[in-house]
Amino acid sequence: MKSSPAMSLDLAFQAVGDGPPLLVLHGLFGSSTNWRSIARRLSDRHRVISVDLRNHGASPWAESMDYVAMAGDVLALIERQGLERPSLIGHSMGGKVAMALALLQPELVDRLIVVDIAPVQYADRLSVFAEAMRTVDTLHAASREEVRQRLATQLPEAAGVVPFLMQNLVARNSHFDWRINLPVISASMPALSGFPPSLLGLRFERPVQVIAGGRSDYVQRREGAEFAPMFPRAQVEFIDAAGHWVHADQPEAFLAAAQRALHDSAA
Repeated sequence: MKSSPAMSLDLAFQAVGDGPPLLVLHGLFGSSTNWRSIARRLSDRHRVISVDLRNHGASPWAESMDYVAMAGDVLALIERQGLERPSLIGHSMGGKVAMALALLQPELVDRLIVVDIAPVQYADRLSVFAEAMRTVDTLHAASREEVRQRLATQLPEAAGVVPFLMQNLVARNSHFDWRINLPVISASMPALSGFPPSLLGLRFERPVQVIAGGRSDYVQRREGAEFAPMFPRAQVEFIDAAGHWVHADQPEAFLAAAQRALHDSAA
């Protein structure tokens, strides 16, 4: 097993179940708690380890935030936990972390489930959320509801995202604060919107199941062309009634698709 990068972080995680290891990597502004219900359902046949990526959840903060560095964090967790060829589920940003790790360390990963993301450059759609959160004066807010209202005012066209973002609000001593590193996330958005050019010539030959939202445009090629040639065994399944948060919009359909991918004996 190759050693992990010297500057990797000791990521926080939640584990449930027993069996072959399965790592779950959340998306931007998310955390392991967003996946608690899905992890519990998958734990009947796996040891499910839901990870807080750097600058998110209970994990440490860092001044750098790119996919190679985040893949190094996950590699370090795999080494510390002694996991043998875990499978990976990654949503959005977490999907890109999972793909980066599989390309960098293909011998260490059994298979991938990539949720509504491709290894391509996207327009920056998410800085508006980070800036809205930074604009809200959490220090002097009297209640969570006051923060929610102020955030909703900042994001009038994205009201459905506000409850998701609010999961990052925590009470600290006598005031509220965001538990994610918003300044670094904002500064890192160009890297997070893309995919590392240094990885484009690498290949991961193991199974890759892409589960995409039919109402999302993050994955546009139903035949999987966005994933070739890096992931020659990638297959794409669309869940028509789901948007970008496929696992939240259609949890039963998502679980069925994930379980098929995890238990495919043709791997």
